[in-house]
Amino acid sequence: MAPWLTVDRAPVDDGGELTLSARGDEYAIRLDGQELMSSDSHDSEEKLAVHGCAGLRDVPGARVLIGGLGMGYTARAAFGQLADDAEVEVAELIGAVVRWNRDVIGHLAGSPLLDPRLRVIEGDVVEVIERARNRYDAILLDVDNGPQAFTWRENKRLYTLPGLVAAKAALRPNGILAVWSAFESPAFTGRLRAAGFDVKVVRVFVPGYSGGRHALWIARSRVRSAHA
Repeated sequence: MAPWLTVDRAPVDDGGELTLSARGDEYAIRLDGQELMSSDSHDSEEKLAVHGCAGLRDVPGARVLIGGLGMGYTARAAFGQLADDAEVEVAELIGAVVRWNRDVIGHLAGSPLLDPRLRVIEGDVVEVIERARNRYDAILLDVDNGPQAFTWRENKRLYTLPGLVAAKAALRPNGILAVWSAFESPAFTGRLRAAGFDVKVVRVFVPGYSGGRHALWIARSRVRSAHA
């Protein structure tokens, strides 16, 4: 089997290093040698968008926020669920990931950055959410390995009760918060419910993954009754 070749490197704020590697037609993004994503396995990232954006094709001017660009698979799958007048904002903290999608790996997911419905925000999705009020019909989060924020310590704020309350405030009534994870977490399910979401967990089988399945939380913003 051919060896992995490093295409580019980029430092990250905590002193680590992000690398883009290639082996033939396959690409991988790693942090300090730990694989974060691969072009060979992206089904659960696509299902995040399929479940998170379900029904939005019929919503005029639907607006979606995606936390984490990755290799573009989530954004491309979201477009498949949305009408032509939709808006998709992608918040990506690492500028090199945006550049790699534009210059090197965009073809893998059908070049979603070229879609006129998409706008890239180079910044922290936590801050984007905290600034928003009643703005999004869906928020899709794929910014770490899961709600324990293994990769980026700053992401921990997303998964706390205050972070989830902020996400609910950023959603329109009946909006969806969809969260990707490499593992399940009953404690996170409980926090979502405490923040005012109705929650279901979708398990996606991942061939070759030691954990067997990835987990998707599909959390719908609970609308309070006027008599509650």
